[in-house]
Amino acid sequence: MIHPIKTRMQTQTEKRLLKRLTGLSRSALNKTRELLGAQPQPAAQAEASSAIAAEPASKPRKRGKARSGKHSGPLIVPAGEHSVTRKSIGRSALKVLDKLHEAGHSAYLVGGGVRDALVGLKPKDFDIATDASPETIRALFRNSRIIGRRFRLVHVVYGREIIEVATFRAAHSKGDGGEIGKAGRIVRDNVFGSIEEDAYRRDFSVNALYYNIADGSVVDYVGGLADLKAGVFKLIGEPVTRCKEDPVRVLRAVRLAAKLKFSIDEPTLAAMKQVRTELKSTPPPRLFEEVLKLFQGGYALRSFHSVREHDLLRYLFPMLDERLKAGDENLVSMLDAALTNTDRRVAQGKPITPAYLLAFMLWPDVQEQAGRDCEAGMRINDALFTAADSVLSTQLRVISIPRRFSGPMKEIWQMQPRLERLTGGRALKLMEDRRFRAAYDFLCLRSNVDERLKASAKWWTRVQTLSEEQRIDAAANRPVADGIWPDKRGQGARSAEDADEDLEIDGGTPGKSIEAAATSKDAAGNAAKKPPRKRRRRRRKPGGDKGSAGSSSPPAS
Repeated sequence: MIHPIKTRMQTQTEKRLLKRLTGLSRSALNKTRELLGAQPQPAAQAEASSAIAAEPASKPRKRGKARSGKHSGPLIVPAGEHSVTRKSIGRSALKVLDKLHEAGHSAYLVGGGVRDALVGLKPKDFDIATDASPETIRALFRNSRIIGRRFRLVHVVYGREIIEVATFRAAHSKGDGGEIGKAGRIVRDNVFGSIEEDAYRRDFSVNALYYNIADGSVVDYVGGLADLKAGVFKLIGEPVTRCKEDPVRVLRAVRLAAKLKFSIDEPTLAAMKQVRTELKSTPPPRLFEEVLKLFQGGYALRSFHSVREHDLLRYLFPMLDERLKAGDENLVSMLDAALTNTDRRVAQGKPITPAYLLAFMLWPDVQEQAGRDCEAGMRINDALFTAADSVLSTQLRVISIPRRFSGPMKEIWQMQPRLERLTGGRALKLMEDRRFRAAYDFLCLRSNVDERLKASAKWWTRVQTLSEEQRIDAAANRPVADGIWPDKRGQGARSAEDADEDLEIDGGTPGKSIEAAATSKDAAGNAAKKPPRKRRRRRRKPGGDKGSAGSSSPPAS
């Protein structure tokens, strides 16, 4: 039940306190009380988001005016009439909010943390806005650092958790700290202002909702509560201008709409289509960050199809986009299975790695190029190594992939032919590899679209449940996947045994030749026949004379 709205701040002291904390004028406070007081009382509260977004019946707000720059004052929803509480906020974020408040500063939780709590999701990101300057925040928190030139803010560090604290921003024209480039992009955004100015500087209306730690109210300047209730994403201000300021907002809109299952406002959608080509000139590291958010939040499948729907995949994975547009249905099925598996692991609280999904995105091109090199006579390992470098080099021009991810991707690719064909003890030894689990999962998903891999994938699934003795018996007669790779060397075809030998060389180290590996094997065999020679250590006698050559005593310490 919604409790009757009572008159707040009975004393002058309380009125002054609220004014200081929110930055509102007395007339704005009176108007807010008038609007809230005229709100009808429903019989029951269907859901938290509907209740906090309900509009007053007697004096409806005109959101259009607010967005056009004629600020008409905020809508304030008191504590108890919305679903954001202190329990919704992480412990570290609460520490920062409380400390800022105790120091006499305004402190608000803003953005995704408020938005997600209002729609019933568990918030994961906690961004804080305050009237304190970055230098003041840095002095207040010993475990903090000021970062950024384009957008100066403070990171407060609690172990592995980082709480981002930003000072209220104002329009670029109001100070020397703001700068817009020739293409309309924000070059610097360090003009500080009030909470109201800060709200109009944010990207989407549903991201411009503020939770006041002082009294537990939610403050809305731009109609975000109404848009949240309607399930729609809208850019604040003129859509094309706001998209040009930061083209990554195009991807962000698609990602958040997929996450919340919201629609995108038509003017916003038109602006996205007009500005999306600017993603080509976006720095690759920024695009990589957006890729991580797209596919690691637990809604990877919806995000992927939304990215394709809005024709944005070509700006992230151009090679994959070309294949999908050509109508490769098997590839679509494999990617859907991989994305569904990732979402399932996130829901179960299991760890995930970007390397796994990125390996799927680029595998078709790696496999195709490696196949061509094999037909030309290159060994399987060398072909995969060369293809991986070539495909990654092309992809890195679009989005950056750190080596901590590209390395495991290569290892997953290199293990595929070994998982398909090695037998006996050599096959069982693969289970000791640190990438075995990821490579095995990769093989299983490939088998969903390639019948030739099904028997091999089933065998690997079964052998992991057997005892050690049973594994040895099973490995001797395991099914192998033939015909996946064109096993040719020079003019003549190679036998399966030769190909398996190539896979086994040096544990599959790419780039190592068969001749070199054979030599090392012969040397290893000869060394195994001869007993190891004892190494003698010589010592010097006092005075610099050499000791006897046959002395094996260690030098005196």
